[in-house]
Amino acid sequence: MAVTVQEHLWITLSDGCKLGARLWLPDGALEAPVPAILEYIPYRKRDGTRGRDEPMQGYYAAHGYAAIRVDMRGSGESDGHLADEYLPQEQDDALEVIAWIAAQPWCNGAVGMQGKSWSGFNALQVAARRPPALKAIITTFSTDNRYTDDIHFMGGCLLNDNLWWGNIMLAYQARPLDPQIVGPTWRERWLERIETLPFFPSLWLEHQRFDDYWKHGSVCMDFGAITCPVLAIGGWTDSYTNAVPRLLEGLKVPRLGIIGPWGHIYPHDGVPGPAIGYLQEAVRWWDHWLKGKATGIMDEPMLRAYVQDYVPPEGTRTFTPGRWVGEAAYPSANIRPHRLYLRPDRGLGSEASGGTEFSIRSPQSHGKAAGEWMGAGCPGEHPTDQRLDDGGALVFETPALQQDLSILGAARLHLDVAADVPIAQLAVRISDVAPDGRATRVTYQVLNLTHRDSHETPTPLEPGRFYGVDLSFNAAGHRFQPGHRIRLAIATAYWPIVWPAPYPATLTIRTGKSLLELPVRQSEGPRVEFEPPARGPLTPMTRVAPGLIRRFTTQDHVTGDNTYVTESVGGVFGEGVIRFDEIDTTIAHSLRRELTIRDDDPLSARYVLTQSYEMGREGWRTSIKTQSEMHGDRESFFVSGSVTAYEDGIAVAERRWNEIITRDLM
Repeated sequence: MAVTVQEHLWITLSDGCKLGARLWLPDGALEAPVPAILEYIPYRKRDGTRGRDEPMQGYYAAHGYAAIRVDMRGSGESDGHLADEYLPQEQDDALEVIAWIAAQPWCNGAVGMQGKSWSGFNALQVAARRPPALKAIITTFSTDNRYTDDIHFMGGCLLNDNLWWGNIMLAYQARPLDPQIVGPTWRERWLERIETLPFFPSLWLEHQRFDDYWKHGSVCMDFGAITCPVLAIGGWTDSYTNAVPRLLEGLKVPRLGIIGPWGHIYPHDGVPGPAIGYLQEAVRWWDHWLKGKATGIMDEPMLRAYVQDYVPPEGTRTFTPGRWVGEAAYPSANIRPHRLYLRPDRGLGSEASGGTEFSIRSPQSHGKAAGEWMGAGCPGEHPTDQRLDDGGALVFETPALQQDLSILGAARLHLDVAADVPIAQLAVRISDVAPDGRATRVTYQVLNLTHRDSHETPTPLEPGRFYGVDLSFNAAGHRFQPGHRIRLAIATAYWPIVWPAPYPATLTIRTGKSLLELPVRQSEGPRVEFEPPARGPLTPMTRVAPGLIRRFTTQDHVTGDNTYVTESVGGVFGEGVIRFDEIDTTIAHSLRRELTIRDDDPLSARYVLTQSYEMGREGWRTSIKTQSEMHGDRESFFVSGSVTAYEDGIAVAERRWNEIITRDLM
């Protein structure tokens, strides 16, 4: 089907705010209106997500849908101010956008909403607002709980990616409006936008508990508010996978889940592979719910997941061996808990034994082999050989397995544990240990032990007192092969994934009742297959210069400093310097992170992040430079940042922030 692309159109809201949009329309839609598919994000439809939009939205349009990409208020060329993530204003605007789409002459009144990450979040959030025209959604790499499973906190611990993402948001939202769209007012509006920039990292760091700030937009607070069908998609290498099984369990509407091996990339481009025909699956979903066609999509297993096989623990991986499996319902009667008790001989076994005590105080740099919190298809981002970290952890291990053991879902851990300080962290990992000794991380979790009973009302630990602590690991799909061993590692820090607790803690673990519970599949069940990836026409673009990515750690044996560095030059995800040919716009995005800590002192932690974002064309050259820094003492976090904007190499605007934020049992 032929497609017409409208590069830009305005959607005027009731308060006069105009949102910029890009539209892919199948020929004939004005004579025979079609359903519409909306993606609604603040990442700039003109020059931000253009590379991924064209082949996806074009595919939808070629299959009989009006596909529309809308920039949220305060982003791209859209009017207004973007003050934070997932605000009520964002949802209110989306309701108006959906009503506007449904009323267009090319739309038959039925609207679907899809998205990845931010737009996956707001697809769920807007669905909970129940706009009449919204008939179904696809949410990819998103979450139902903004506190436990987003880029700010994990297990009540502060994620270091909170500063990374906050710094990226400063650069993203400081980008200029395109004069080809808005005309000569672009500069004035650009400077106004910079003047009203919030300091994103501190916005989020102010809320260290699961308070009303995080409950807003967390659909887990009321799954019943969502009444339209939901297709939820996750990836084992991504950081937003736990929501998929929770959505399948909590929602009561028609729902399906797909979890693949991928990082934070749409599944038709998925890395690590195998990628799948996501767009074909999406069209099956849309055809069923928006066109009423019999596509067989709802005859698929409720959960289709990729169960991964052992892969050597290398930082770069483009493919993961394994197989697709299906569970007809989720939770599944085919998945049962398999208990492994922590034993006095440091083994993991099916029978409990005596209550021996073991103590561990990990070096503060424990976590060097962790890889990135969120995989995004970049070189070096995967966890490396876990033996590097196991030396600083308390390790329990099974004998070599005699037969396959496949897990699917979230493993659970119960520990009898005591700490010698009032605030302490617990970091736990499950690894697949090959016969040659190499250890590949399968899943992990961290817990601020002051949050052991509640993320809303944490309480200090009583030093020396034993507590029964329960936690769930990140969901995983993995097959442990005969001859391999299952290893549980327990530590007191996980740098550079999370910011350290203010005290160097010693944890004491008591065996006996402490146990690991694995979600083991009992039978294979139905096999699952997907079509190979398909796409619409690719975005015309030229790689002006290759990208460079470096990831490394150093240890200074004089000062004791351990330093973790990631650096990307040209493109923050390794894509290089890109020119979008149709709009003659060149983008170069570089970023460097440097995190330093000494093994004996959590208060030595330092984080420095610098970034540059250049964009423009002949006669219009702009750049943004940002810097953020963070350190802390036992009472406070100290966070600073700056944004400087340049036009033709001359500084035209600058913002600076210096924040002191009280630590709240963290």
